[in-house]
Amino acid sequence: MSLANPCWGAPRIHAELLKIGIELSQATVAKYMVRHRKPRSQTWRTFLTNHAKNFASADFFLVPTMAFQLLFVFLILDHDRRRPLHFAVTSHPTEEWTGRQLLEAFPWDSAPRYLLRDRDGIYGQKFSESAKRMGVHEVLTAPRSPWQNAYVERLIGSVRRECLDHVIVFDEIGLPHPEELFPILRNFSNSPLA
Repeated sequence: MSLANPCWGAPRIHAELLKIGIELSQATVAKYMVRHRKPRSQTWRTFLTNHAKNFASADFFLVPTMAFQLLFVFLILDHDRRRPLHFAVTSHPTEEWTGRQLLEAFPWDSAPRYLLRDRDGIYGQKFSESAKRMGVHEVLTAPRSPWQNAYVERLIGSVRRECLDHVIVFDEIGLPHPEELFPILRNFSNSPLA
């Protein structure tokens, strides 16, 4: 009976056996039921591999200036080819600005299906609304878990090591432009570790 009805539990089988005159305890029925193996769910790495073409990552990082100001740099990285899609800098990020950056990064119908990001408050409600309108599902990492957004974190580390550690930034205009960073970013997407 357990094989023929895999959705039935011990109470249901016990009740059916009582109807046909077989008297057993429910514990005995549970002991002798066939155990159906559930297929294992896929791991996070398998999920990312399977959906890499539909995934992009976004993150902010800070750049201190010579005047002790903080510049916020916003990056969006494509998971399929591990290439940077968008790069923007501001000293005062607002949720409207961040939502606009999402629209600028994915013009027309080029938006990915999933956008992996952290739970930073900079994104705000406007960013989420823009993502929903574009058909993008936001995947949020766990709090204080940068390893869940590893590709964009590695890109940020490469930009810091290869460029920003060798430059003194005075203001937004003094920060290297994306065109100057593209050789570094190209090396990032072509590296075997990427």
